[in-house]
Amino acid sequence: MEIGTYSFKDDLLYSKTHEWVKIEDDICIIGIDDYSQREIGEIAYIELPAIGNKVKQFELLCQIESVKTVLDIFTPISGTIIETNSEIENSPDLLNSKPYESWICKLKSSDLSEKINLMNIDEYAKYLKDIVANP
Repeated sequence: MEIGTYSFKDDLLYSKTHEWVKIEDDICIIGIDDYSQREIGEIAYIELPAIGNKVKQFELLCQIESVKTVLDIFTPISGTIIETNSEIENSPDLLNSKPYESWICKLKSSDLSEKINLMNIDEYAKYLKDIVANP
């Protein structure tokens, strides 16, 4: 789906802080969306979360540094980190060029019912249109 000049995937859930999550059984793959990567600018560094960390929904997951700012990334769903993407650790700019293929981490969810607090693509499109219209 296109929203203005931004591109989004229909099969993901989104948070108000512009993280996406793809849920496969109880495994959640987390990344940042096209809007977020464009807002932060050229990404220079990512501090990946530690494997084994337990995180709660909407708590700090990690930080991304660009040439102009540091962006806090929040976890869209609670669980335990089981894998991180070493490819983006070595080439963080992949988050700019391929925000939906360049996931940050995978976690094993401890409460899949929390997905009710996230937005599907239609809800997110409405939310984002409000943000873009009223920055």
